[in-house]
Amino acid sequence: MDTALTRLVGIRHPVVQTGMGWVAGPRLVSATANAGALGILASATMTLDRLREAIREVRSRTNAPFGVNLRADASDAADRARILVEEGVRVASFALAPSRELIAGLKAAGVIVIPSAGARRHAEKVAAWGADAVIVQGGEGGGHTGEVATTVLLPQVVDAVDIPVVAAGGFHDGRGLVAALAYGASGVAMGTRFLLTSDSTVPDPVKARYLAATVKDVTVTRAVDGLPHRMLRTPLVDALERAGRTRALLHAVRRASGFRRLSGLTWRRMVRDGLALRHGKDLTWSQVLLAANTPMLLRAAMVEGRTDLGVMASGQVAGVIGDLPSCAELVERIMAEAEEALASLGSLRAAR
Repeated sequence: MDTALTRLVGIRHPVVQTGMGWVAGPRLVSATANAGALGILASATMTLDRLREAIREVRSRTNAPFGVNLRADASDAADRARILVEEGVRVASFALAPSRELIAGLKAAGVIVIPSAGARRHAEKVAAWGADAVIVQGGEGGGHTGEVATTVLLPQVVDAVDIPVVAAGGFHDGRGLVAALAYGASGVAMGTRFLLTSDSTVPDPVKARYLAATVKDVTVTRAVDGLPHRMLRTPLVDALERAGRTRALLHAVRRASGFRRLSGLTWRRMVRDGLALRHGKDLTWSQVLLAANTPMLLRAAMVEGRTDLGVMASGQVAGVIGDLPSCAELVERIMAEAEEALASLGSLRAAR
């Protein structure tokens, strides 16, 4: 299927696997790339050395294009961008809008820049700064999310920018891909659907929790870091929502200490990143600390399998997913469903 996205990044199918922390590692990314879609390596939870190793590991597993996701607000974002350039990574994606200077530097080095946006004005900004494409996530998406549904946000952005738009939030099959194309998107991005594949390294008991979830078991909470965060409802989420300020602060400090040891970050850098996150937002210090070490909460579930101690970011589509195909099987199925949907629409037109 030929779209502006497939032509831009050199993939066979207009499908993107998003850069999920602790989930989108070399195995999942390379399996996605080999299936003809765009795999995105999650780098925010990696040290600089590990990032370079992970990029090389992906390349050892696939000759297909892939990307790396960066945190635009990280204090070492420029160092990470330099590694992408040095290692010849084709695509850089961002969870937040990167600076004009960062976009320009990556583009000058031949890297395709694809930020994510949750509002039309953010998409307009990165397009004006030179982004090559933009991923637009509606409120149905997992992790940090907005309030506007994909079906409302997507056409707004498509009408506002003249770069390829990739739709995210609520997609898991070929029908959704065709719907996104009908709205004017050039492809779809999916996180939860790729998390729930046999190529994902997420522990089986955690996958089972996702598969057992209904649509109503996926909630949006501010208890983790003060920002709207879509995840599975668990006893830990309930406890965080009930916790008083003192208890929440102690919990945050303990988690922050663990993340500092794992990531190699200094307390000074964590505080600086926390201050940057707090700017313009009404967050308590416990929320700032929890925001700085949310990766530890995710790691507890996604790596260690501790659903009692971790959080499980999730799109609403978890409630309608019931199997664990390989990435190759998933992408093949999505494209077959898309062709079937297009043929059905063609039949309707012929009948008229």
